[in-house]
Amino acid sequence: MNFSSKLIEKAVDAFATLPGIGRKTALRLVLHLLKQDKTVTEQFSTALVAMREGIRECTQCHNLADEDLCQICADTRRDRRLLCVVETIRDLMAIEDTGQYRGLYHLLGGIISPIEGIGPADLNIDSLVERVQAGDVQEVIMAISPTIEGETTVYYLAKKLQPTGVQLSSIARGVSFGGDLEYADEITLGRSIVARTPYGQ
Repeated sequence: MNFSSKLIEKAVDAFATLPGIGRKTALRLVLHLLKQDKTVTEQFSTALVAMREGIRECTQCHNLADEDLCQICADTRRDRRLLCVVETIRDLMAIEDTGQYRGLYHLLGGIISPIEGIGPADLNIDSLVERVQAGDVQEVIMAISPTIEGETTVYYLAKKLQPTGVQLSSIARGVSFGGDLEYADEITLGRSIVARTPYGQ
């Protein structure tokens, strides 16, 4: 791909680093921005810089947040007796989009995967145990992708949480084994949350 401008080439290279964006799509985005009023591009770049500099991790659930607590944890209308454990932020967003869950979340930041060198110490497990031990949580819902690594992670968490006496459940298997949670459709995922089953049954 030949460019008449080094500035355009540099912008295309930057867009092409994004997941799912090839160089042709990146060029289309760059040319689109060039056609817009200058203020549109300035607002676009300002929003990205502000996001990168201002975003932080929720001190309670590890979700992305603008303040110390994310909007979900700060919402007093949420049911604090329910705690849904998810692998990634995208899984959390997928469950929120169903509109079927009104409890709180805990973001693990991944799953146990010895092949990739990810162990329990690399995940937000200790803070999960501390939240449950605090006493408000009555049920922990394991909303982890049904893969071998996911099942291993759920088993480990169940062992860690067992002494607390909290009720453990897992999402119903409307989500196929080996599938990723974020790719499940909203209806299936919503039903899986509502029809969750006690863990181990």
